[in-house]
Amino acid sequence: MPSMTQDPYAWREFGALLRHWRRRAGLTQAQLGAGIGYDHTAVSKIEHGTRRVAPRVAERIDGLLRAGGELVAACLCAESAGLSPLGPLPAGVLRPPLPGGGPGGAGAAGGPVATGAVAPARLPDYGLLCPLHDAEGCAVPPPDELAACYAEFCAADPALAPPLDAVTAHALAGLLAAQLRAAEAGVRPELVAAVERTLHVVLARLAVAPAAQRRPLARLAAEHAHAAGALRMQGGRNATAMACFDRALSWAELAGDQATLVGTLSDLSILARLDGDPVAALGYAREIDRLAPDRPWAGAMGRISRARARALTGDVHGTVRQIALARAQVEHIDDRDEAVVPWLSIASMRLRVESAAAAALRDLAAAVDDPRLARRALAATETALGLLGPDQLPATRLLFTVRAADCHACAHDPRAAVELLGPALETAPAAALPALVGHELRGLRERLARYEPQAARRLAELTGS
Repeated sequence: MPSMTQDPYAWREFGALLRHWRRRAGLTQAQLGAGIGYDHTAVSKIEHGTRRVAPRVAERIDGLLRAGGELVAACLCAESAGLSPLGPLPAGVLRPPLPGGGPGGAGAAGGPVATGAVAPARLPDYGLLCPLHDAEGCAVPPPDELAACYAEFCAADPALAPPLDAVTAHALAGLLAAQLRAAEAGVRPELVAAVERTLHVVLARLAVAPAAQRRPLARLAAEHAHAAGALRMQGGRNATAMACFDRALSWAELAGDQATLVGTLSDLSILARLDGDPVAALGYAREIDRLAPDRPWAGAMGRISRARARALTGDVHGTVRQIALARAQVEHIDDRDEAVVPWLSIASMRLRVESAAAAALRDLAAAVDDPRLARRALAATETALGLLGPDQLPATRLLFTVRAADCHACAHDPRAAVELLGPALETAPAAALPALVGHELRGLRERLARYEPQAARRLAELTGS
């Protein structure tokens, strides 16, 4: 559940009203919690104003307690009060990560609809929720209507534009999901420009939005900035990615969007590792734990990010311990977490953890030159590959294949590395390789050069470098 924002008093008023209706219905906190799928401690936090609830949950409580709409109205009031301080938002909050990108800026010709990305029929999709309906799901408008919604959203004068309606919100989130999915085949400049242009338009709306409109617009801004950062990172533009992620954190905090906060911090930890800075990588991982200390999904993300940071320093005990803790956290994920995190399921979270565990153990094996750790890394990589469907995420499958080959190299078996990698690279042109795959290949090439120079030369031929 998103964290409390600027005005806790409104949520205290909601909590007091909830307590009144619960007692009137003759229910204990535990009984009410059982009726809505929460435990009694969560109900206690709501009643004390230290935990907010989504409107859809307030509707369920209102119906259960027969409050006649009072709790729903109080929830909507608290959401508006909790988001918006008096007066306009500070200029710094509205600053985009990159200049330009407005209606006449980068990507204006045709907008995101012209990028060839096909929007999904429904949300959530590709890890994105509707900013109005969260994990409940909603329909994305058909292509013609979607294109019209987007064009109207971009063309309107922000000061005169009507409030963000559900159809437009669905269109914007659906387009972003489509753009991220299209990027799996290779990050193209028009995809990046389209995402960043939409971000600028959303920010123009956010600057003049009334209180009730700020949360969904801030969430759209956070998701687009995070997506822009991810695309820039995939393209090897790490400095620009850092700027996008920094702004994504600001807007996600404004929106109370815990999922985007944690996802962005995880990506910042990746950037720090790519820069060879384990201290910064560990700092971002610890911030994940601070943001969501009681949620297993966030605990798994934080622990696996710690493992990868510690592996860079050769800390065998610390790395192995953090991997074990991350795996244990996955086993405690439940249905309530899916209401907060769009990409969350046991299978998807296990894929993330096993992929990161494999990379951490591989980095550790390389740092301390221990073939036993390399074989453990290979087992984790094979587990991750097994969790990935045969037609899912081709760029991720290539990344895992390169990682498996690197595990063979770290286990002092360079010929197995080249035999495994050759067929995969022959079907993936070197010019189209994602930056993260290229980073893994460079590490593999260095290790092959140490143990088997001829294999390293063969790898250079395959990658065109």
